[in-house]
Amino acid sequence: MAIKKGLGRGLDMLIPREDMSSHKADDDKEKRKNESKDEGINEYDIEVDIRKIEPNREQPRKQFDEDAIEELSESIKQFGVIQPLIVKKKGDYYEIIAGERRWRASKKAGLKKVPVIIKEYDDKEILKISLIENLQREDLNPIEEAQAYQKLQEDYGLKQDEIAASVSKSRTAITNTMRLLRLDERVQKMIMDNLITSGHGRTIIPIEDKDLQYETACKILDENLSVREAEQLVKRMMEHKQKGKEKEEEDSQKAEMFHFFEGRMKDILGSKVTIKNKKNNKGRIEIEYYSAEELERIIDLIQSIQTKGN
Repeated sequence: MAIKKGLGRGLDMLIPREDMSSHKADDDKEKRKNESKDEGINEYDIEVDIRKIEPNREQPRKQFDEDAIEELSESIKQFGVIQPLIVKKKGDYYEIIAGERRWRASKKAGLKKVPVIIKEYDDKEILKISLIENLQREDLNPIEEAQAYQKLQEDYGLKQDEIAASVSKSRTAITNTMRLLRLDERVQKMIMDNLITSGHGRTIIPIEDKDLQYETACKILDENLSVREAEQLVKRMMEHKQKGKEKEEEDSQKAEMFHFFEGRMKDILGSKVTIKNKKNNKGRIEIEYYSAEELERIIDLIQSIQTKGN
């Protein structure tokens, strides 16, 4: 497994470098193998029946490139499995900690046994190792990566700065990746299927309505928008929404004002008054009456008010 400089330290923190090396001296390897068997802790370079090995259900990576697996399978047919799988003994089978891709390729290549390194890690360490290995290979899509970070945070109580230190990334990078989980599941699936990028996904996050998120993602896909164009689209949508909110607030304030005026006129005239407001603050006032006598009373009242005004 090729290890990048950026993530090598994170994996070395969890797996001793001597366990990762494939160039141990034969006598030293045999000595450690016998010691570990006596102690019942670790076994080194053991070949295990491939049928007794199962993938880790908490493996961060959910999708595998079948073409890449086929390519690795052909390599394994020629050269064998160069890097042992890291596994944990669980009852009568072994659970993969790191190396599911090699395991899948080995099965495709028809291998009966594969080399393994047996380790005793707790569930949190297993998830961290699986996550780091996939990150080193750039095998995780952004949503799988975000889900793995979330699991480390929620199930194992790791803080974002602790996760960042484990995978040799900035805390900001962890935060930005996890924000993708605020997207509608349909949009997340589009990112996982490489229909849109995580950059497109981040532009959609400010949209609160899930259905509108999905509609926007589909528009981005259909119109083949760049991330910059998607940003402009969402910006226009948010501005339109803001204007709509402002208009709603303005209309609400006007309604309250006219309701207040209707109340004042009712108090003055002693009858129900309705103000019909139109555009440009034009409209009409409706005064209800229920008899000829009441109509005459209202007219007399208005005339008296007019006389006082003069």
